[in-house]
Amino acid sequence: MSNTFFFFLLLVLIFVAWVYLLTVFKRKKLDFYFFLLGSVGTFFFSFLILRKVLTNLLTTLTCYLTGLLGNALGIFKAYTAHSILFIENADGPISLYVDFECGGVIEILVFISLVFFFAVYNVREKLVISLMGTVWIIAANIIRLFSICLIINHFGNESYYVAHTIVGRLIFYALSIILYFYVFTRAQIRRQRVGEFGYDSEAGK
Repeated sequence: MSNTFFFFLLLVLIFVAWVYLLTVFKRKKLDFYFFLLGSVGTFFFSFLILRKVLTNLLTTLTCYLTGLLGNALGIFKAYTAHSILFIENADGPISLYVDFECGGVIEILVFISLVFFFAVYNVREKLVISLMGTVWIIAANIIRLFSICLIINHFGNESYYVAHTIVGRLIFYALSIILYFYVFTRAQIRRQRVGEFGYDSEAGK
């Protein structure tokens, strides 16, 4: 039998073990371990299954939407078919390839995995928040790429490293922190209860 079959069989066994452990943690009311194992497992399996499709979709979408801003302002052009942003500057043109990292596949799947095992929200809220969070992350990537292109356009090709490695990442991380604060930290504080006291408007009812 081929290696592919053994790999598939191994994945099935891991999936069965994962589901079984989730049921055990749920019955024993081990909420933290249920959240941790559920989130990690959901990310692992969804990434394994959806990586290729999401990468193609998100890189193309991100390149196209970023290109709309660049074209409108005359700063850079987008070649969506090849996921390339073509930036004009005084040093000569430079191309920026929108790859797997720029698409935000990992960030989106991690966020959705965490949301779906976050006990604070009900199912409907999880679906809505997952959708809104996905849009937020895509928008954050667009802002990051636009900022990189803007810096290169104004300061030349030598600014590429600073723009991409430092400024772009700081912008994306800052926007991600805002998202995680409102979705997880703030929601947890607002809805937690200490005895009979609750932070949210429904507390004590």
